Amino acid sequence: MSLRDRLAREIVLTGPMTVADYVTRCLHDPEDGYYATRPAIGATGDFITAPMISQMFGELIGLWAVELWRRLGAPERVRLVEVGPGDGTLMADALRAARLDPEFLRAADLILIEPSPPLRDAQARMLADSDIHPRWVASLDRIETDAPVILIANEVLDCLPARQFVKTEDGWAERRVGVTDANENGGGDLTFGLVKITGGFKRPDFAVEPGQTVEISDQQAAFGRDVGALIRAASGAALLIDYGRARREAGDTLQGLRRHQKVDPLETPGEVDLTQWADFPTVLEAAIHAGADVTGTLGQGEFLNLLGIEARADRLKAGRPDAAAVIDRQLARLTADDQMGTLFKACAIFSPRSLVVPGFEA
Repeated sequence: MSLRDRLAREIVLTGPMTVADYVTRCLHDPEDGYYATRPAIGATGDFITAPMISQMFGELIGLWAVELWRRLGAPERVRLVEVGPGDGTLMADALRAARLDPEFLRAADLILIEPSPPLRDAQARMLADSDIHPRWVASLDRIETDAPVILIANEVLDCLPARQFVKTEDGWAERRVGVTDANENGGGDLTFGLVKITGGFKRPDFAVEPGQTVEISDQQAAFGRDVGALIRAASGAALLIDYGRARREAGDTLQGLRRHQKVDPLETPGEVDLTQWADFPTVLEAAIHAGADVTGTLGQGEFLNLLGIEARADRLKAGRPDAAAVIDRQLARLTADDQMGTLFKACAIFSPRSLVVPGFEA
C-alpha cells in the first residue's frame, strides 16, 4: 500500500491530520518517506543547497569554525558537529579550508546527526578521504559536553514542520489534512480543511487579518531548546542558516518541491520534498530559555560578505580566469538580495556571554 493510501486510511480511522504530522510522515516514514528512502539533492534532483552552488560557502564555514575555535582559546579538544549534513559537501569543503590550521583539525572530533540512511551513506562516501573521520549520533543529547561544541545547521529548520492556524471571521481554526470521498480502505483524495479551535490555543501576539495563516512549530522550538542546552552545558556556538522569517508574522509557507519547481504538497506524499520557513524568533527564544545567548539575525548575503566571500571569489577567479563568469554567478546566487542573500538568514546560539561569534561582531 502506498504512503498516500496509508495516510488516507489513517485519516479515515482517526480524523484529519495536522500539517506538521503530515509533513513528518511524508519526509520520514520508514517505508516511503522522502528523506528515509529517496532524497534527491543537487542540480539534477529536487532542490539544491548553498554548499552545492559553490565551494566558497563551505570553505567560509570552515574558516568560521577555525576562528571560533581560536576565540574559545584553541582548546585541545572540540566537538565539530553538523546537523543535517546533506550529501557531505559542506563539511568536505569546510575541512579542506580548515587545513590552514592543522592544530584545529587535530583538536576536532567530527560528529554528524543525520536521520536519513541514504544521506548517511552519501556523507560517508564524501568524507572517506577527509582529514577527520566522522562518527554519527542519533540526536543532540548524545553529544558529550566535556569539550566546547562548534555546531553547524544549514537548511535544517525548514525540515522541522509547523502546524497551521487560520484566523476566520468566526475565530481561529486549524488547517488539517483530510480525505474526500473516504472509505475504510482510504480512497478519495487528500485535501486541506479547517477544524474549529474551541480552546487551548495561544493566540499570536502580532496582528493577523481574517484569512491569514499563522505557523507554529513545536519541532523548531524543541531544536532551539536542545541546541541552547547543549551549548550552555559545553560552551561554544551553533551557526544556523536557513530561509525564513526574522520576525513573527503571518504566512503560509508550506511548499512541495520536485525538480526545483513548486508542486502540490498533497499530490504525491513521500515523493517530493516538503518544507516550511524557519521561524528564527521562536528558535532563538527557546535557546535563551535553555540558558544560552543568541546573536541577531543577518541576511545570508551580509553574513557571507562579512566572512570575506568576495575576496575568496577574487582568488578563485585569479586561479581560474576561464571560470570567472561561473564564479560571479555563484557569488550572486549566494549573496544577491533577489536570490539567496535576503530570504536566507544566519544567526548563532552561543555561550559564554563573553564569546564574540565571528560574523556577528556588531
